[in-house]
Amino acid sequence: MRLRTFHTTALVTTLAALAAGLTAPSALGAPGAQATPGGRTAAASGDCASGQLCVWPKAGFAGKRQTHDLSDTDIESCVQLPKGTGAASLANRTGRPVTTYQSGECAETAEFDTYPGGGSWVPDSPYEVKAFKIWER
Repeated sequence: MRLRTFHTTALVTTLAALAAGLTAPSALGAPGAQATPGGRTAAASGDCASGQLCVWPKAGFAGKRQTHDLSDTDIESCVQLPKGTGAASLANRTGRPVTTYQSGECAETAEFDTYPGGGSWVPDSPYEVKAFKIWER
């Protein structure tokens, strides 16, 4: 069983930007991010509003986005993505940690990762996400 509490993609991207000498805040934004008015960052193919978990079926935030928020999601419950669909990229803007699962039943026998709630952008998940849990904090 393997538990990762921080996905390395964001860390590697940040370190690469620092190594390249890019120090502007927009350069240290999310992978595949673009600066927007007001200094926020957004996924290259769309925005994910504060308080939402957004998932895309293809890497690079491509395809039709699905959004989930606390008004339609029970805390600490396994939420399966619709049958026959999965996510290859995601953005966690819920303000709470979110664990994504390769298993549609949120089983920890397959791959899973936990992403911090402060604004985690994952342009290329290491596995097809089939379910998730939003944690209390």
